[in-house]
Amino acid sequence: MSTAVVTARPPSPGRPRTATGRRRLAVLAVLLGALLVTIVLSVAIGAKPVPLNDVWHALTGPTGTENDIVVRSLRIPRTAVGVLAGIALGVAGALMQGHTRNPLADPGLLGVTQGAAFAMVLSIMVLGVTSLYGYIWFGLAGALLASVGVFALGMAGGRGAPTPVTLALAGTAVSAFLYALTSALVLMDQQAMDVFRFWQAGSIAGRDPDVVWQVLPFVAAGLVLAMVNAPGLNALSLGEDVARALGQNVTLTRTVGVTAITLLSGASVAACGALAFLGLMVPHLARPLSGPDHRWLLPYSGLIGAAALLGADVVGRMVARPGELEVGVVLALIGAPFFVALVRRRKPVRL
Repeated sequence: MSTAVVTARPPSPGRPRTATGRRRLAVLAVLLGALLVTIVLSVAIGAKPVPLNDVWHALTGPTGTENDIVVRSLRIPRTAVGVLAGIALGVAGALMQGHTRNPLADPGLLGVTQGAAFAMVLSIMVLGVTSLYGYIWFGLAGALLASVGVFALGMAGGRGAPTPVTLALAGTAVSAFLYALTSALVLMDQQAMDVFRFWQAGSIAGRDPDVVWQVLPFVAAGLVLAMVNAPGLNALSLGEDVARALGQNVTLTRTVGVTAITLLSGASVAACGALAFLGLMVPHLARPLSGPDHRWLLPYSGLIGAAALLGADVVGRMVARPGELEVGVVLALIGAPFFVALVRRRKPVRL
């Protein structure tokens, strides 16, 4: 008697996965559209009223009029810097919260902000640097060194990969130490204090195309590393033991993630100053749309970060005419209530 072997075919997951993929792509398209809208608003709206037909004329056929100069020399570079900084801080915030497993973490937790501030103030006092371009390079170097120091301290004496707790503790300690040093330095030098005060407020105004080209390579490298880090970060979210069982090199994954965070937030902070709360808020806005998968969470966070930064900058230009509110001030006014609501909504976590 012959026995027929029947192989049961499992239900095809193609349809649900396709539906999920289409939904994610649709959300991505909506976010791109929102970013495009904020870019248009950023170019069209400013402290100085410029008619829309003059804005279009400046973009398509400039003749050197005052409005042409305002649009091409001030607003377009400002918008480009805002897009880069928003993408960088949004992605860096999502990475930081993923690696520390701390919903209240932001890129400044690695000491990036205070490292950049200390290096910039030191360059003014010791080397007499007076140009924005000099500040950027010294700020980026300070951010990189501070992050390396935090990561080294987080290694817990060389006993293995840094944990979320050791990274957070090391970052808090290094940030506090550098802030104390920076405060002591600016009290001894009036020029350093003036520059530091303006930089600390956070602004994308007064930037020209050279700044964009200076920070672009660092942001691009950070974004590439972030996307490379996404699958490993998905595994780490299950716990380090599970990640190792799945074949992940935890130390390498942490190293790539911290490097990406440093490049992204360091470039942004050096160019725009301390833009508080953006890296904290954005991942919480992106996560309900993307779910826990960092392969989607990171690009969503980047697009939301850029749109949020440009939107806050446009608001700052409109509410204080004929002057402006710095974008860092507007973000703080929005971010502080968001932070309080976030803390009140979440239950305390036992470490």
